[in-house]
Amino acid sequence: MDKRTFLKTSSALLAGSFLTPFKPMIPKNLQEIRTNWAGNLEYSASNYYQPRTLNELQELVSRLEKLRILGTRHCFNTVADSTENQISLDRMDHIMKLDEEAETVTISAGVTYGELGPYLDERGYALHNLASLPHISVVGACATATHGSGVENGNLATAVSGIEFIDADGELHHLTREEDGDKFNGAVVALGSLGVVTKLTLNVEPAYQMRQFVYLQLPVSELENNFEEIMSAGYSVSLFTDYQSDSVNQVWVKQKIEGDAAALPDPGQNFFGATLADRHVHPIIEISAENCTRQMGITGPWYNRLPHFRLEFTPSSGKELQAEYFVPQDHAVEAYQQISSMKSDLEPLLMISEIRTIAEDDLWMSTASGRPSVAFHFTCQQNWEELKKVLPVIEEKLRPFDVRPHWGKMFTMSPSRLESVFDHIDDFRNLLAEYDPTGKFQNAFVRQNIIGS
Repeated sequence: MDKRTFLKTSSALLAGSFLTPFKPMIPKNLQEIRTNWAGNLEYSASNYYQPRTLNELQELVSRLEKLRILGTRHCFNTVADSTENQISLDRMDHIMKLDEEAETVTISAGVTYGELGPYLDERGYALHNLASLPHISVVGACATATHGSGVENGNLATAVSGIEFIDADGELHHLTREEDGDKFNGAVVALGSLGVVTKLTLNVEPAYQMRQFVYLQLPVSELENNFEEIMSAGYSVSLFTDYQSDSVNQVWVKQKIEGDAAALPDPGQNFFGATLADRHVHPIIEISAENCTRQMGITGPWYNRLPHFRLEFTPSSGKELQAEYFVPQDHAVEAYQQISSMKSDLEPLLMISEIRTIAEDDLWMSTASGRPSVAFHFTCQQNWEELKKVLPVIEEKLRPFDVRPHWGKMFTMSPSRLESVFDHIDDFRNLLAEYDPTGKFQNAFVRQNIIGS
């Protein structure tokens, strides 16, 4: 199947109770439903639990020898997998509690951004940023350093000011940014390996409106000469490209509206040589834009403009694999050039690549820890045999820039390389030993990539 035929075929896809504390609830169609979102991974746990209360959850955690938490299943690799026990928190109450005086919201582990966004907006509040999809869980996104875009916007985990989790003994712990310093910085992006996160407290800000415009065919020469200015042209900016020509396919500029939207200047028909789109478009131009958030300057609430895709539409469910790599912003253009040199390798596999910026943070295992970063995201056809030949080449070309991978996506970097690019990995290992001395929450992914065994 050629690429265009594949894209047309794919476009259609883009449009029980807990019985006792000592017996897992296993649905009859367990093997069918326990795949990840993309369908490339079938989870291998023998037992699957869905507790309804905090007490049930604590009892489970204290009793089980090995376990992992399963969220909204948006990771493409085995970071959430287990050969022993998986626990889903989707049947526990979805709690959202706003503290207007402190300007924070506290949520339980099952809450998604799609639930949280409207809840906050109705009460006059907002988050600083969102990822491309609103369907993902807040806890899972923060645990893997998932991000949106914006040169001044940290990843989603930087909104966290407090975290509650259950340790290996079933005991409840609370850490805050204000009181617990480095220990807090190690606990937020923990890949599900520190304990079972039950609540997060997030900083909020006054609600705001946004609008977005899309520009087509940005000359690569303009990107190379004006990268910082282009990526700073809006509150959040994304580039979409397939690296097959001397132009970047699309530039999505999301503007935060301050005051009267009618008083904002006209966006202009030309943006560094790119042309303003005269219709709504999908990041893959051949696919219908029906499930994308509204463009063409149409004003809307923050939670319905920051994501690329609308909550009311189910996101793609299979037929793709994703990988993503992070380099310091200072090396963004060099990294782009290195990836572009692989156009013949990428062409058979790549559906689209997105380039975004993420502000520096101080979270130990964050992909933007200690450095402002640029993310190169790859959405590829679901062909792991071929993709696993290409990813090592990308990783080697980006190696001079101390490249880091997204924890929830496909990568082939060795444990020794990961250790060399995450400055606090030893501190993180010590934190895991403190709260989980027997490795209860560790799976093969964590042991290989974090522990180094």
